[in-house]
Amino acid sequence: MGFRLRLLALASVVLTPCLSRGQQTDAPSQQTQPSVSGVQKSTPAVGSQSLDETMEAGESDEEHKRKLISWNEYHSPYFTIRFGAGLLYEFDAYSQDEQSKEQFSVLPEEKIRDFRFLLNGKLFPKWKRSVTWCAGIMRDVPTQSWFVRQTGVMIAVPELWGYFFVGRAKEGFSLNKVMTGYDGWTMERSTMSDATVPLLADGIKFLGSTPTHRFLWNLGYFNDVLSKGQSFSSYSSQEVARLIWLPIHSEETATLWHIGLNLSYGKPVDNELRLKSRPESFTAPYFLDTGEFPATSTFMSGPEVYYRKGPWLLGSEYWFEKVSSTPTGNPLFHGGDIVTTWVITGETRPYNMVGGYFRSIAPNRPVFQGGPGAWELVFRASYTDLDSQGVHGGRFARVTPMVNWYLSDNVRLEMAYGYGHLDRFGLSGNTQFFQTRIQLQF
Repeated sequence: MGFRLRLLALASVVLTPCLSRGQQTDAPSQQTQPSVSGVQKSTPAVGSQSLDETMEAGESDEEHKRKLISWNEYHSPYFTIRFGAGLLYEFDAYSQDEQSKEQFSVLPEEKIRDFRFLLNGKLFPKWKRSVTWCAGIMRDVPTQSWFVRQTGVMIAVPELWGYFFVGRAKEGFSLNKVMTGYDGWTMERSTMSDATVPLLADGIKFLGSTPTHRFLWNLGYFNDVLSKGQSFSSYSSQEVARLIWLPIHSEETATLWHIGLNLSYGKPVDNELRLKSRPESFTAPYFLDTGEFPATSTFMSGPEVYYRKGPWLLGSEYWFEKVSSTPTGNPLFHGGDIVTTWVITGETRPYNMVGGYFRSIAPNRPVFQGGPGAWELVFRASYTDLDSQGVHGGRFARVTPMVNWYLSDNVRLEMAYGYGHLDRFGLSGNTQFFQTRIQLQF
């Protein structure tokens, strides 16, 4: 504990004065950014735009944030490089009824949730065709090891209205999964997401949008040639498609309708599948767990619908996973969530018009400039059913009201309460969750 507290304190000491100095230099000016068509267009300054038409290989949309520091960048005629890092540190406590204690014993705990280094930049910056690259290394706390996160090259193909990415990345299934954990509105993704959608995969994907930005797509093929044996690798191969329609997308009114369909076909490693998930709390054990069972293939499908009106956001995702497993009766699992958020300080959560996902909130008046930062109220309800045929992984439901305080683009505090109900082991237990987290990134 002592080392972690010292690490957190050191990060706070280093980042806070940099934030105070670096963000005060920003003026509400216009900046020029390339669109998918290659045409240069002027967009509002950071924090004021609700629709973003740019796309790069990296996980963190750093170009859309206020300048924090300058020593972490290098530019040459042949490539550019930017160094970044992120830290999530949290404390969780629990209150259980008697049946929940018989299912699992959980104790208060503080832990580093995520610690990562990120590199990204451009190759041959003077080329008319955009070529960007990224590399990431993250500390995997449960296994006490380091592993490579999103790493690869993205090439713009304006002739096809999109981009090709080759390397390790999110597959593209589920808007909430595509978003980085640092941008999401909740601390953890839903239990259905963590149980069924791999965190990363190696392969190639093609993503883009029509010139009118009414239709978006993400198509990908992935395999485990390089990743087999790693904690996130549960499939030997996968084909994924995500198709999106935006019937309404207005910058003037900050109104957006997002309607998507997710499809995925996969072949589990060694014809064995295991679905498991923590109860949306990183320090807790796996409340849901099917154990390993024979499976030759899986097929997942489901919709995602989001509506954003200025500072308000309402959305839902739900999908089904059909497993080809003759010995267990070909089980069908299902689950998802519904969420609503309100940024009471008035900011709008930006939306990327190529990737089809939301980004983190940028405060109009950061704390380090004398403002209140951005305050976001969140309510999320989720449900997952991993009981089907001969497989008994459990059923779990949770409701989570929470508050996010964005002190700046780079510092965020999260406070959440959760009430969860688990049906497993022939018992029905209830658990209350009390969670706090600090998020630092640059």
